[in-house]
Amino acid sequence: MFQRIVNTSNDFTWTIVRLALGVVFLAHGAQKMLGWFSGRGVGGTIDLYRQMGFSEPLALLAMAVEFFGGLGLIVGFLSRIAALGIISKIAVAMLTLHVKNGFFMNWSGEQRGEGIEYDLLVIALGLVVLIHGSGALSIDQFLSKAPRQ
Repeated sequence: MFQRIVNTSNDFTWTIVRLALGVVFLAHGAQKMLGWFSGRGVGGTIDLYRQMGFSEPLALLAMAVEFFGGLGLIVGFLSRIAALGIISKIAVAMLTLHVKNGFFMNWSGEQRGEGIEYDLLVIALGLVVLIHGSGALSIDQFLSKAPRQ
């Protein structure tokens, strides 16, 4: 089972997808967990999630998925699991928060939030990683070549 999770090719195309998704989500997670990049940090993020109707455990899970999922994608370790977590997190955000704002971003400033176009891109990139794995230059690629016992 482990080999099926880490199995990947030496294809740099999947590496580009994995790194792009990983960098974006590590930065989002760092905002929420560490307060970097003008973020709220843990306490502020938990308060924000409570205002949106989510519990503290769900807020902590969302932060962990973004931060550790992004980190896992960057180094290419258990990328399929990280991608599944990110897909799940962004799907919840899309269906509970963003879908009511329509498809496109808030160009005119007349709506309260953003649309779902970013969410759809994240889900698409996450699906690529979920299907194809980490690609070249990844821990998964190294582990997928490890001799089987």
